[in-house]
Amino acid sequence: MKTKVCEQLGIEVPIFGFSHCRDVVAAVSAAGGLGVLGATTFPPEQLEVELRWLEERLQGRPYGVNVLMADSRTEGAVEDLERAIPPQHREFVQGLEQRFGVPPLRKDAPAAGSIYQNMELRSTHGWARPQLDIVWRHRPKLLVSALGAAPPDVVERAHKLGMKVGGMTGSARHAQKHVAAGADLVVAAGNEGAGHNSDVATMVLVPEVVDAVAGKVPVLAAGGIGNGRQIAAAQAMGADGVWLGSIWLTTVESDLDAGSVEQLLKAGSHDTLRTRCWSGKPTRFLRNPWMEAWDERDAPEPLGTPFQRMLIAPSYQRIVAAGMHELMAVPVGQVVGQMRARRRVRDVMLDLQQEYLDAVSRLYAIQPQV
Repeated sequence: MKTKVCEQLGIEVPIFGFSHCRDVVAAVSAAGGLGVLGATTFPPEQLEVELRWLEERLQGRPYGVNVLMADSRTEGAVEDLERAIPPQHREFVQGLEQRFGVPPLRKDAPAAGSIYQNMELRSTHGWARPQLDIVWRHRPKLLVSALGAAPPDVVERAHKLGMKVGGMTGSARHAQKHVAAGADLVVAAGNEGAGHNSDVATMVLVPEVVDAVAGKVPVLAAGGIGNGRQIAAAQAMGADGVWLGSIWLTTVESDLDAGSVEQLLKAGSHDTLRTRCWSGKPTRFLRNPWMEAWDERDAPEPLGTPFQRMLIAPSYQRIVAAGMHELMAVPVGQVVGQMRARRRVRDVMLDLQQEYLDAVSRLYAIQPQV
């Protein structure tokens, strides 16, 4: 399975495992791939703890960090930004809270709800910059920019410190912007995937991005990839590797709450939806009543970034604190239909490689008709 990106990053197999859980990240890197920690939910002081733990655990093995560097430059005091939220949007959210019986946040609410504190800031550069100050101290092998190309000073600093820079993209045009900004690789995130992704399906997007970058940098395929056959297909389209996120959610190492894991294991590929009601940008989640309500006839159009996050953050903190699993936001791709049991990351990694080899062997066994 070795490709150019393996040599570039010093890994054994071109499998990138994205997760907000450090245990998953460490397990992917330990199994020969590259674990990538999603930093979005961590304030700087906690990100310091997470990266220190990873480096102690990995003992020199490479890992990556994904930072949300949104192309939106909206900044300012939270109070000033909040005044820009239309009253009808606040009324709609209050109506949802009443409809679904979301209780007030108790003073002794469990810490689980704290993940949604400061959520309104996470789409701004004001949130990303202090995180980057922590990243510079630890020097992961790869720094990935999500929602926009990394600014020139970030690329320059990363390269000076020996880091490679990656960029998430949903179009050929944006892939070219990442390369022009100095990215060393790009991740083509197709429509089927979890979180922020493209309007275009992975099968169409990946070859478009491969052609657009014209061999200047490696391309990773993302979106709807959960087995070795799909990895082989990604390579057939020109990708140097794959970026996987959803399949780690139900692993033994995952810190996702048990209620959400149970929902994922029961879900099929039709049980997700792509919505702007979370961050203001199209994002794929496990389907639930709260998110479906934003598609109803009387629902307002979701706001842009970061205003939509600011609008819903208090509600989601209360939902999580109350343990309302049926309303929680669980990012997952359509590959959820393949996730049927809790397994260890190492076993998933081994199966991906064996399935890949089996798929390639089947292709070689096909006799061409002359």
